[in-house]
Amino acid sequence: MRIALPSPCRLALPLLLLAACDAAPPPSANPAAAPQEAILQSGDTTVRATVMQTSALGNAVAAQYGIERGDEIVMLLVGVRQGPPMQEVSVPVTVTATATDLRGNRHSIPMRELQAGDLVDHVGTLRVDPPETLSFELDIRRDGAAPMRMQFNRDIGR
Repeated sequence: MRIALPSPCRLALPLLLLAACDAAPPPSANPAAAPQEAILQSGDTTVRATVMQTSALGNAVAAQYGIERGDEIVMLLVGVRQGPPMQEVSVPVTVTATATDLRGNRHSIPMRELQAGDLVDHVGTLRVDPPETLSFELDIRRDGAAPMRMQFNRDIGR
């Protein structure tokens, strides 16, 4: 298993689909709220975890999926796919997520399924007091497969 941390410009496919459904965020939106993605590859299974401040979401998308917008609200979007690129399919999993701030406070992030077309992802939100650095820990479980664990840090801007 390896974890690759690509440039912040690379987005999870579902996030692109969500963004395409709505107008761009208002010009006053915080540029530091841009999505940041971590990737875990295990065999032909890919886990993509995207973290962003919900102020970067358009109003219609946030409303459609019941996500409150704000610089102080961080969204974690996790997609698990199997198969070759451009032919990937969603993999049914259970995602458990926590974030730890620099003071050592550990926060559970309740995750729920999010349907985006034929794809299913998991989304959760966490209220923070920016600027903040969070250490994320994900536990991804799939029936009949070994658990996958992911750890990464993200800076949350003001």
